[in-house]
This record gives sequence, structure tokens and C-alpha cells, in this order.
Amino acid sequence: MIFRNTLAVTILLAGTAFATAQTVIVTPEQEIVVREYVKTNPVVVERPSNFELVIGAIVPDILKPGALADNKYQYVVMDGRTVLIDPQTRKVVHIMD
Repeated sequence: MIFRNTLAVTILLAGTAFATAQTVIVTPEQEIVVREYVKTNPVVVERPSNFELVIGAIVPDILKPGALADNKYQYVVMDGRTVLIDPQTRKVVHIMD
């Protein structure tokens, strides 16, 4: 089951297109796969009081995100939302409600 989810995340996010340098387009189907992966591999963090959860925000170093199967993105669950992070810049690239 975990292997299947990992494979699905890898395949679906490999085709993700960038709308801008900071925003990632994730289709509803990709969101379903990511949600399933995150549900089985949760990384829940508390949002720091001085951190605004918006696209392009830089995630503080004190937060340790998990890596998606493809290692292209990292993620955390913050304020009940799944947040995709670019591991090279630590910028928030997509927020899933």
C-alpha cells in the first residue's frame, strides 16, 4: 500500500507544471494522491506565531518537513492544511485546504 502511494505520488508530481517560480499547479487528482500519502506519513507542525502561511513564504528552519516520495517537494501539515515546500528554497509552493 505504501509503495503504491509512493509510486503514485512520484508519477503524478513528476508531471506538475510551474505557473510561476513560486507556485505549483496541482490537479485535483494529484491532490488526492498527496493527501493519501500525507495521511499515512503525517508531519504535523505548529505554525510559529510570526509566520504567515502564504505562497512564497519561507518556512522557518525550526520546522522539519517530510519529503514526498519523489523528493521534489517537502510537506508539512500546518493549521490543518497540507503545505508543499520547495526543498532548495524552503518556500511554500502550494497550500491544500
